[in-house]
Amino acid sequence: MTNSEMLQEKAKWVYQQTLKIHRRAPETRIASSLSAIEVFVALYYGDIMRFNPKNPFSSTRDRCIISKGHGSICMFPILADLGFFPSEELEHVCKAGSFLGCIPDPKIPGYETINGSLGHGLGVGAGIALALKRRKMEQSVFVITGDGELQEGANWEALAFASHHKLDNLNIIVDNNLISMLGFTDDAVSHGSLSGRLTAFGADCKEVDGHDVVAVHTDLVRMKALKEEKPKILIANTLKGHGIPSLENQGLSHVMGVKPEVLDQLLGMPL
Repeated sequence: MTNSEMLQEKAKWVYQQTLKIHRRAPETRIASSLSAIEVFVALYYGDIMRFNPKNPFSSTRDRCIISKGHGSICMFPILADLGFFPSEELEHVCKAGSFLGCIPDPKIPGYETINGSLGHGLGVGAGIALALKRRKMEQSVFVITGDGELQEGANWEALAFASHHKLDNLNIIVDNNLISMLGFTDDAVSHGSLSGRLTAFGADCKEVDGHDVVAVHTDLVRMKALKEEKPKILIANTLKGHGIPSLENQGLSHVMGVKPEVLDQLLGMPL
């Protein structure tokens, strides 16, 4: 199996596992998680991120700040598969006593930061990137954010900060799924040309089909290697609720669930 085939197979597997989690825990945010699967698969299975499942806070690790934490339930099967915690824990998502909840936090091995109020991940990531620079450490920082989250002004302050300090160890991936919590992003505050805005703030910016895991991987390899004294951004153009017709292009998909019988059909399970 080639590396490209492996990434494609892993993306399919993570999709199925994410549906199974939502089947067991319908309170999870399924639509937001489905738009980011290929990004996380490329990062964690494509030799982009440096990490140690046995020592999650190793000083040699790359940092991944998942700012859109509510949309990262798809990370649970990835982390379990890589050995951060036993796969049996996936059976207990959102259950009493489980460390796997609807809104991930640092008690989950593999997560760096608390998640909840949006708009802060980029600032945290920029601060970590600056600290690593000043300590002359070679580790990279990755921040996963969303286009809806970028309506928060703190992101733009953080990007101006990152550009001023020439943080070329800061890699930002925007899950550009066009839908925020309660509607289409453009209906609330339009970004216009998102790439144009990000470039104007001094970042190197590129766009990719966020559901083509091989293309995402190729661009992440390029992005991590690029050292031109500026932050780097990859806009992953995605579809919220990808793969579930009842969620795709639905303005309220963020807060919508999927009926068990529909999930069973998608998973090929007997009704």
